Amino acid sequence: MARAADPTIRDASRADLLSVVRIERTVFSDPWPYDAFERLLDAPAFLVAELDPDRSDADADRPDADAESRSDADVRSDAVLDEPPSIDAGPPIVGYVVADVTPNFGRDIGHIKDLAVHPAVQGRGIGRQLLRAALARLRFRDASVVKLEVREGNDRARSLYGDQGFAPLRRVSRYYADGEDAIVMVLDLEDWTPS
Repeated sequence: MARAADPTIRDASRADLLSVVRIERTVFSDPWPYDAFERLLDAPAFLVAELDPDRSDADADRPDADAESRSDADVRSDAVLDEPPSIDAGPPIVGYVVADVTPNFGRDIGHIKDLAVHPAVQGRGIGRQLLRAALARLRFRDASVVKLEVREGNDRARSLYGDQGFAPLRRVSRYYADGEDAIVMVLDLEDWTPS
């Protein structure tokens, strides 16, 4: 079975925000509002993944973990996303990452704030590609350490982050609206090697 080719990862634009919010609402039980994304449009690593539906990939059945997977079920490459085409009718946005940098006395801190992939295309490595692209951007912007928060029970996301070198730092009790704890994970970008 063929799958859609690797996505194009690019900077998010205002025209992408409705698609981003639709994915956010589909993936997360406590989604960010539209204006939160709008305020972060200039963040150093607000990136989107878009698929070109006319291309295919020979490695169709290779499983890759994305942070936000809901199931391990196979998804057909021609699955229709449950969102209308974007205003510009370009390739569909299938995922995004939002990350910024905070100055910190010469050792700037990057923060992966949000990462999601549409459920219809999870398990194809898109989350991994978005994460790696964001880390590269944060390194370019002189972040030396990157942090993120992840649900304690989200083993798939924790595995993805661990594969990139993130290590658990601490637990934050009742971090999420439903009361679940978060694990704060950190990565020293000086030790991170993009492949």
